[in-house]
Amino acid sequence: MITAVIEHYKAARAELEAPGSPFAMDTIVVRNVPIRVFKSAPPTLRVLWELTAAHGPKQYIVYEDEHFTFDEIHEQVRKLAHYLADHGVKAGDRVALAMRNYPEWIVGYWAGVSLGAAVVGMNAWWTPSEMEYALDDSHPKVLIVDDERLERLGHVLNAVRVRLPQPMHVISVRSERDLPADAARWNDVMSADDPGSLPPAEIDPDDDACIFYTSGTTGFPKGAQLTHRGSVHNLLDLVYMTTAITMAEAKAVAAGDVPAPEAPTGAPLPPVFMAPTPLFHVTACNCLLHPATASGAKIVLTYKWDAGRALELIEREQVTNFSGVPTMGRELLMHPDWNTRDTSSLQGISGGGSAVQPDLVRKIAGALEKGQPSTGYGMTETHGIITANSSRFYLDKPSSCGPVVPVLDYKLVDDDGNELPPGPDTVGILCVRGSIVIKGYINRPDATAESIKDGWLNTGDIARIDDDGWVYIVDRAKDMVIRGGENVYCSEVEAAIYHLESVAEAIVFGVPDDRLGEEVAAVIVPRPGDSISEDELRAFLKDKLSAYKIPSKVWFREELLPRNASGKFLKRDVRAEILGG
Repeated sequence: MITAVIEHYKAARAELEAPGSPFAMDTIVVRNVPIRVFKSAPPTLRVLWELTAAHGPKQYIVYEDEHFTFDEIHEQVRKLAHYLADHGVKAGDRVALAMRNYPEWIVGYWAGVSLGAAVVGMNAWWTPSEMEYALDDSHPKVLIVDDERLERLGHVLNAVRVRLPQPMHVISVRSERDLPADAARWNDVMSADDPGSLPPAEIDPDDDACIFYTSGTTGFPKGAQLTHRGSVHNLLDLVYMTTAITMAEAKAVAAGDVPAPEAPTGAPLPPVFMAPTPLFHVTACNCLLHPATASGAKIVLTYKWDAGRALELIEREQVTNFSGVPTMGRELLMHPDWNTRDTSSLQGISGGGSAVQPDLVRKIAGALEKGQPSTGYGMTETHGIITANSSRFYLDKPSSCGPVVPVLDYKLVDDDGNELPPGPDTVGILCVRGSIVIKGYINRPDATAESIKDGWLNTGDIARIDDDGWVYIVDRAKDMVIRGGENVYCSEVEAAIYHLESVAEAIVFGVPDDRLGEEVAAVIVPRPGDSISEDELRAFLKDKLSAYKIPSKVWFREELLPRNASGKFLKRDVRAEILGG
């Protein structure tokens, strides 16, 4: 059945890219690299934002008990854009945002990109020294900062302002504390009269739209330069991939290859997106904020991630789309309130940012009354998604992250960069090239040259690609365990462990071994009220993994595994804690 549907999927993609289609494509040269682009793509994020004024009185942002319409946010964006322009911000400058997922983050983002300024998304979990580094690195003309981050910066803020090559104006958000000299409060900025339009700005599609810092594991992170063209094309990739899946399933039903889905009951619900991950990453910004805004959907923000509170808001706001990291989806399904809250509005629980284990795919499909699971694989360095998988395809290929988006070329290479021959058994490092690959890293020509060669981005991910073109991310190259010369992919072992119902969370990594070089190790958190022994775990895995892949060292812990701001497990921190460094 899946083979027939995939043929319909290929036909759908060909139809979408045909001349005259909204997704018709062209090839242009940018930075001496030939890339594919959508002919009808808006040239900049400013143009995209201006188009959303048509959504007018629709609800746009919900933050806890606060509600804002598109009209209200457009007015705030106009006011802030003029205020920034009055303080010298113009195309090519930078505006830093340091705050939680407040509505002000979204206002600051659209105001910044509409002026042609690059928005610097600062990690809300950063320490003072990390914040200081990012400000020194990005040289913003304006810092928009909430109370917690303002307190955290303390004396560092004045020190940075003295060092920067130009004055850095500060706007405080949701704060009553004393401000540094030449600073303003958000409410004062919003008290101005509505200017009625945005300030003029000349923006090139390949200008920086924002600087997002990659989550480095050693040293300081790198500031990735995301462009207007790349951001717009990531949005269109998301729409394209969803449309292709919908068309393929309709074609398959019409051809009699699959049964028709059960007809929905009741009136269709308006789209409502929940944003549980931080807006300073592409997962929430480019892959949720952009499509939700463009489609006129409502976005539900929360003060912090809490599965119980999320379920309460899903019920209250009738959330249709939940998009977080896989651990969040698992926590929703495991939460005791899942069975008492009304989650019937949910049409999809998607996961990205890390691998979605196959057992979770099935559990999500079984838990949703009206929808299916979906996933996307991508990176900051590609403005968002590289592949996408959903619906029937995801259930039939739950270990795959899906086919590559249309604007990217792709290949597998070996450790020396040599291209490998295609084939379902070929395993290599995935490289991609196209309009959604970042320009580079600010102030880091060495890192840019190391990651991007002749337009090809080395993802650092080990992958294989089946005969249908579906991609399987085997593991991160750095996280692979080499045991006695055999490669053990941690994600494969983790996926097998998660099939054990008594497991709530699990991570797998390598530990030094005098004889084998490395051994496979695991840290496991049992579900509340359950217990499991090492012997039970190994007996369970015996029929699922080769003997050399089964963890030889296992640690159990009661508390949940630590996460970073994106909700990903801090695997290296746990490993260092266990091994003592």
